[in-house]
Amino acid sequence: MADRRLQVFHAVAKHGSFTRAAEHLFMTQPAVTFQIKQLEEHFNTRLLERGHGRISLTPAGELVLAYAERILGLSEELESRVSELTDELSGVLNIGTSTTIAAYWLPQLLERFKRTFPRVIPRVVVGNSQLTENRVATRELDIGLIEIVSDQQAIEHFSAAKDALLVICAPTHPLAKASAVQASDLIEHAFITRDPGNAIREIAEEFFEAAGIPMAEVNICAELGSLATVKHLAAEGMGYAIASQAAILRDIREGRLVGIPLEPRIYTPLEVIIPRDKFRSRLINTFAEHARTELAAMAETFALKAQLASRNH
Repeated sequence: MADRRLQVFHAVAKHGSFTRAAEHLFMTQPAVTFQIKQLEEHFNTRLLERGHGRISLTPAGELVLAYAERILGLSEELESRVSELTDELSGVLNIGTSTTIAAYWLPQLLERFKRTFPRVIPRVVVGNSQLTENRVATRELDIGLIEIVSDQQAIEHFSAAKDALLVICAPTHPLAKASAVQASDLIEHAFITRDPGNAIREIAEEFFEAAGIPMAEVNICAELGSLATVKHLAAEGMGYAIASQAAILRDIREGRLVGIPLEPRIYTPLEVIIPRDKFRSRLINTFAEHARTELAAMAETFALKAQLASRNH
């Protein structure tokens, strides 16, 4: 429904390249250039500055881009709403998730949703929980799946489940034989933590501070944005980390890592968030309810698997 010229202009502005925009839109580069030329002739002004292999927006281009994003968003929403009248749930759904949820929870959640609603196109953006929360608040995303309880007024959140956090380390690490560990037991050992804005990092810091241990006294040896890298360094004996139970079950079963409960027990929440005053299509409401139900069921399954894994090791 949206003007093709606006779609092409939006792609060029976002990708910063005529070539990459053409690849994204499955068009030839001359066709992309023609559409931009047509749009500039329509407004009788230059929208893009081209030079030295780079593309930048003119002031008029910045204005057109802002409106293009709103128009394209409304066009997608219109497609979704009209399809609802025929009882066919379809359209693009912009989903943001934290890295852990994206890796260990989202695949099964999306698979089951797609089997029921094959015409829905999930568009997933992965980032840490804080980034996802901010993008939902500014309505860049329709829905978010995160591991922190949102306190932003612009967001409505629903608690779906919780996932236990465990200390992970190599089987040869001094902590590996412990049945449970307190914050004071961890001080003398190197800690592999997550990147700022990561929900598990925030919960871990609260765990130490609740025990009266300031983070300045915690022996941090690395700050990593990649959970795979965290697990690798821990498995290689570089230190311990704190990770989601769901994310380490396979590693524990295969003997690469040991998972040790924290005392007191701590958990990461699994939250479904949507913009508070966002127009609620049936697609958004249906996926939000699906996510809450599936996350709760999967959390029970992960907890059962963790009990079986602990008995076998």
